[in-house]
Amino acid sequence: MTVRSLADVAAALVVPGKGILAADESTGTADRRFAALGIAQTEQMRRAYREMLFTTPGIGRYLSGVILYDETIRQKTKDGKPFVDVLKDAGILAGIKLDAGTTSLPFAPGEKITEGLDGLQKRVAEYVKLGATFAKWRAVIEISKSGVSPATPTARGLLANAHALARYAAICQEGGLVPIVEPEVLMDGDHDHTIERSREVHAVVLPAVFEQLAALGVRLDGIVLKPSMVIPGEKAPRNASIETIASETLEVLSETVPADVAGIAFLSGGQSDDEATQTLNEINKRAAGSAPWPLTFSYGRALQQAALRAWNADEANVPKAQAVLLERARLTSLAALGKYDALAPTG
Repeated sequence: MTVRSLADVAAALVVPGKGILAADESTGTADRRFAALGIAQTEQMRRAYREMLFTTPGIGRYLSGVILYDETIRQKTKDGKPFVDVLKDAGILAGIKLDAGTTSLPFAPGEKITEGLDGLQKRVAEYVKLGATFAKWRAVIEISKSGVSPATPTARGLLANAHALARYAAICQEGGLVPIVEPEVLMDGDHDHTIERSREVHAVVLPAVFEQLAALGVRLDGIVLKPSMVIPGEKAPRNASIETIASETLEVLSETVPADVAGIAFLSGGQSDDEATQTLNEINKRAAGSAPWPLTFSYGRALQQAALRAWNADEANVPKAQAVLLERARLTSLAALGKYDALAPTG
């Protein structure tokens, strides 16, 4: 893939009014969600669920891409059509999760590093043959709990994760995939994880990532940034309003993200469906066309969860579940334009 076509793919992923469905749950994560609803944890059941998602009529109006897992990119519909082709026919780009999860970072208590760089060039080549056009790699940044010393993230942890993200991105671009770069600041901190602390951490994480991307020659017009929003921890003493979250998020992005990045697709980060949609809407209303990059979504549970409950492993429920997914995608699409209204009639 040429540099020009990498930029074209990146731009297509963040086209106004569309976003990305993160359907890249590992087998373990998918099975845990199934188990919570009493659904059998089998490959066939996972395949049936994904077929329900990907064959939703009209979903291409709201989705630019879908991130797949290794199992998923090899699966087919019950009629034998590869999922990649199902998505392509709907005008949706297929992506692939490339990271192999996290492990403890040596000499950095409480910090994680993402694995999966070994053999990545060969895996990229294989996924390109399978039809992938973009990829995703998630780095996990945790704000330390009270009393933990040294406070996290440390300089060591930031450098290790930023460098791994940059290596992944460079390998992807060289091999023909647009990399989604995802430095996620987790929101599960305790009372020290205020929105002020969240902003402080974002303000050091993002520059560290872009410094490493530049050092490895990654083209910014051929990447999509997938950041967390600036949100207080779940046990913080003060909640933050949607307006405050949007303001803090936009300010830190404006201060740290180069203008030539192709686009920003937020992760939902544990927010509820409605919270993730409302916050994205407020961010776009405040940006009001002044941001140098498109601001859209790359949501997993915030798009899927209601549809999963509606489906509940019953073939008879497929039309109802697809209607639920389509409506959630429609509302999130409106939020990506700053035009979301929780009471908007179906259009």
